[in-house]
Amino acid sequence: MTAITVRVLGEEDWQDYRDVRLSALQDSPEAFIRTYEEESGYDEELWRARMRRSHRLLATSEGQAIGTASVGGVPEEPQAADLFGLWVAPKARHGGAAWRLVESAAELAARDGYTQLIYWVSTENGRGIAFASNFGFRLTSRRRPTRVHNEEFGDQEIAFIYSLEGDPAEVPNVSSGRH
Repeated sequence: MTAITVRVLGEEDWQDYRDVRLSALQDSPEAFIRTYEEESGYDEELWRARMRRSHRLLATSEGQAIGTASVGGVPEEPQAADLFGLWVAPKARHGGAAWRLVESAAELAARDGYTQLIYWVSTENGRGIAFASNFGFRLTSRRRPTRVHNEEFGDQEIAFIYSLEGDPAEVPNVSSGRH
């Protein structure tokens, strides 16, 4: 098996992030809020601002970008970081890249002082739900309308929480009035 490396990108790596993000938008347009057409027109300053707003992770194998994920704080929940924008190139799927990206995101969030990692998954996305559960995320009762309309995955997302401290089984199945 080919080694997968994950690194945290800095602002100066905006072009690397842009390239993998645009690949993700072309491959899986139904999975993202923005479109390839929108984001391909963004200028350097907007890409740099994105790099400053959240941590961007890049997975590579044999020197090629094969996936990305982002992690950032949740303003209304200071103890929680949000995992979002997870994508792996089709040729690298089922090879451990998504797992390595989420491991790295969890390590980064813990290093930043967060105690929970939140991952929102469409309620009808069986693969996404299975992945989150297998990784150790715990299902909650928190739901919100999807930000991306996709008939295959339904119109609701459900929050999964991963404990960044202690036993993940201790994460309560919390319900919040926020959506």
